[in-house]
Amino acid sequence: MLALVIPYYKYDFFEATLHSLASQTNKQFHVYIGDDASTIPPNDLLLKYQGQFSFSYHRFPTNLGGISLVQQWDRCLELVENETWVQILGDDDTLAPNAVASFYEHLEAIEKEKCAVIRFATQVINENDVPISVIYQHPQLETAIDFLIRKFKGGTRSSLSEYIFKKEKVDSIKFKDFPLAWSTDTLAVIEFSESRNIYTINEVLVFFRRSGKNITSQSDSIEKNTAWFQFYYYVLSKYGKKYPNFLIDSLFDKLEKTQFNNKKTPFRWIKLFWLYLTFAKYSRFFSLSSKIKKSIQ
Repeated sequence: MLALVIPYYKYDFFEATLHSLASQTNKQFHVYIGDDASTIPPNDLLLKYQGQFSFSYHRFPTNLGGISLVQQWDRCLELVENETWVQILGDDDTLAPNAVASFYEHLEAIEKEKCAVIRFATQVINENDVPISVIYQHPQLETAIDFLIRKFKGGTRSSLSEYIFKKEKVDSIKFKDFPLAWSTDTLAVIEFSESRNIYTINEVLVFFRRSGKNITSQSDSIEKNTAWFQFYYYVLSKYGKKYPNFLIDSLFDKLEKTQFNNKKTPFRWIKLFWLYLTFAKYSRFFSLSSKIKKSIQ
């Protein structure tokens, strides 16, 4: 069975999320709502949708998302009982009415391919539910490496709400706790798929909301910069030896750019130079050293 986990904090668009769940043509799912000590509890909305789909609501006594979004996800995931598959849905995102039905229609093929990561097509919407992007579709079967290549080339987007994961993979591998959970979802796709294909259901849309009130809508920050560095460094150091050279170079390009956007981090320079030695990227080492000298002259 499918568990839909909602780490709840923002009331603003939560009714749209609940309405999309009540509109599902297949109700074989249970929703777990973990309230992160929100300032506006959703009691009135839960009462309104009581009986329209199966859900559990738990209000946590302290706010954790302000410290670590990933830790808030983790404690919400602990609410899940015995479901095999889990989808973490943003409290302002919505599902097309055929999402759950399509998941079950594809389940036999998913299990035949032994996929642990499932993905829906997506479209970005604004605060008025108006689409502000194209529809992003994907190959039905795609490796995590190919996904990364497309993403780095600007050929796709990705957000946590569009994925369904095998629960046992989430439990055993865990989400990595990057600041603001920025790029945590991308790494989860890489790690939870475990060298097997990502399976895409393209006839279903997840609507990702860009309202100005979520982290994606916010401008770049030191925290986002730190998260990007941790992500690129982690992927290179753990998986880079398995990647083709052009992808390694792309990761180095992005890591260097991230580092130059926050130069006053000596420990990060050490980690970057260590990667140069690990991958025998000596020309990059000397080139970057030259750039550093010029920047401080």
